[in-house]
Amino acid sequence: MTTIRFSETTTSTPAQFIAALTDFGPGRAQLFANSSDDYLKVHDQGPGYADVTEGSGGVWERLHYNWSNPHHVVLTTTDSNVWGGASGHSYTLTEHSDGATTIDVVIVREGKNLKGHLLATLFALGGKKVLRKAFDNTVRAIEARNIPSTTTPITTTPISTTRTEV
Repeated sequence: MTTIRFSETTTSTPAQFIAALTDFGPGRAQLFANSSDDYLKVHDQGPGYADVTEGSGGVWERLHYNWSNPHHVVLTTTDSNVWGGASGHSYTLTEHSDGATTIDVVIVREGKNLKGHLLATLFALGGKKVLRKAFDNTVRAIEARNIPSTTTPITTTPISTTRTEV
């Protein structure tokens, strides 16, 4: 079993991060590189939870998302073609007085077959750097999505089409 831990600080609020994490619509791969639309299937969803299959590159997993605690999100692997046991992800979100949020990430990978064991070993050897870079890209994409527009909308005054003849 491989456990990878790291932290990332973001300008996004916990609510903004959770909103992005739990947006299972098309284009999810723009935020989460390992979640291709081809694999994405929402089996069930309700307030604070979802049952979703996602993946990419021949690796998929079915995850139970639980975000009932707005500062701790847990994704538990319930089925996968490579992951088993205690596999999953957790995100602990700590909001700071300056508006920043620290996200503590824990990723557990337990292979359930040869491919899974090999991937877990690769994660143990160098996966932290790869997963951290992917997560950094996710955090930056979420931040960009939450930047308020600084452009001022163009307004026009309607021109009267009523003509007065003199």
